[in-house]
Amino acid sequence: MRSGNPALSAKTFEQFRGYEASTTMTIEGTATKTAILLAVVVAGASITWNRFLQQDPIVQPLMYGGLFGGLIFAIATCFKPTWAPITTPLYATAEGLFLGGISAVFDQIYPGIAFQAVGLTFGTLFGLLFAYRTGLIRATENFKLGVFAATSGICLLYLVGFVLRMFGSGIPFIHEAGLVGIGFSLFVVVIAALNLVLDFDFIEEGAKRGAPKYMEWYGAFGLLVTLVWLYLEILRLLAKLQDRNR
Repeated sequence: MRSGNPALSAKTFEQFRGYEASTTMTIEGTATKTAILLAVVVAGASITWNRFLQQDPIVQPLMYGGLFGGLIFAIATCFKPTWAPITTPLYATAEGLFLGGISAVFDQIYPGIAFQAVGLTFGTLFGLLFAYRTGLIRATENFKLGVFAATSGICLLYLVGFVLRMFGSGIPFIHEAGLVGIGFSLFVVVIAALNLVLDFDFIEEGAKRGAPKYMEWYGAFGLLVTLVWLYLEILRLLAKLQDRNR
């Protein structure tokens, strides 16, 4: 099983054998933990959002602390899934601090854009969950390969762009509000959304294979990583669309 999400891969389940049913991963348990993590993200985001509205200078340190803290906790979770019950809530808290600040910045420039992005993100989540559960979308091997390849290409492009910006340059057009930039953002949003299908498949596979209970936190973590990415890409797409209409 292939997943575009680096936190989720088939190798994760190869070590699990012989766990009792009462101590194994379930879809319901993963859904509950995902809801908990989302609540933690909202709580963290409300802190930096409100601080931004109050023009508190601590907002920027909280944002960058959340950004780099989230990266550290994400890496720790990927390398040590057994830590997921501890590191995943910490990751959610850090990401909440970052998302609240960046959302407030965007919302000041484009009033209402943050709530639009939240609505579209959850609409996409539930829409694809419905499509997956009803069999309208299936995570076939070719589907997984295609999404994985596209996700890897996007990550590589972002990495190249980051390196170029360090030298005062950058990749032209894709970050602008022209047709190329909007088309690129739309493509990335679609790929991010399709990664949700791979996340659903990973969680279902883990439950079938009898993965240990802590893997519910790991599965919820992988889903949250995709949702954060999807939200940020939708936010950027909406900003480009508003810039073009001005």
